[in-house]
Amino acid sequence: MAAVIYLHWTATGYNWIRPGHYHSIIGGDGRVHRLHAYSVDLPAHTYGRNRSSVALSCACMGGIPDPWTQPPTTAQLNSLCAETASIARDWGWREADITIQSVMTHAEAASNRDGRWMHDNYGPVIWGGTGERWDLLQLEKGGPNDGGDQLRERIRALLRGDPPPSLAQPLEQRLVFKGETTIQARGADLRVQIDGQGRSWALVAELLERYEIPHVWDASRRRILIGALDVTPTYRDDAVQASVGWPLVELSLQTGSAPVILSGILRPGGDGDRAWCRVLEFAEEFGISVAFDPLVLAERRGG
Repeated sequence: MAAVIYLHWTATGYNWIRPGHYHSIIGGDGRVHRLHAYSVDLPAHTYGRNRSSVALSCACMGGIPDPWTQPPTTAQLNSLCAETASIARDWGWREADITIQSVMTHAEAASNRDGRWMHDNYGPVIWGGTGERWDLLQLEKGGPNDGGDQLRERIRALLRGDPPPSLAQPLEQRLVFKGETTIQARGADLRVQIDGQGRSWALVAELLERYEIPHVWDASRRRILIGALDVTPTYRDDAVQASVGWPLVELSLQTGSAPVILSGILRPGGDGDRAWCRVLEFAEEFGISVAFDPLVLAERRGG
């Protein structure tokens, strides 16, 4: 069966970010929390349709008794479409490939609107269903019942107008790097670069090799698979986002569900594109002791 991207809402507040349910959850501020690699199946996001699929969800619609007191925000919907378009590009899809057979809301999937009868109709009542799931039927309170069509058109527009992923934003809009220095990491010099916000970045490969962490580059998914068994993802609120303007790269655990540990960026170098990550974030995720003024990385001691 061809891969399908399913679009959801969580029926929670804007800050509900939990692994295991969806591949990525988008917070109320539009931040995309990538919790699981898009190459693995998750068991329980879209009834009867969990194989060969990706689930993206907006954390919203948790108002009680009226869910519309916490509607999808503009930032969430923009990020939902941008993330879907990014996945589509990675899979080699084009504008014409964005159809109800390939990108569906949970409302549409619950009512088998793609023409595949996968289960009983538990979707919106207006489509003959039981009304149990109606995710993104509407994008605003009282709006038209064509949320899926609206989202697909936005995704097509992104695929029509976006530059290639390697040129995700004009250079002047990218995160700026202003200098280079060295820090001590495990008793030896480590070259780092400083961004415009004063944060230190280092080559991912150099950090992993310095701490003898097994890893392998998965070029097909633009990610680094980590072989360590003593790492538990923390799902940071301040994870690197697409807004930095550089192509993103993920570090994922080499386990069944491939949870994402952290995100970095790809930057060109003399020997091709290289993956960089924020030094302090790397240290926190891998349990490395840190001292400040100056920044020093010591040994891995665990959480």
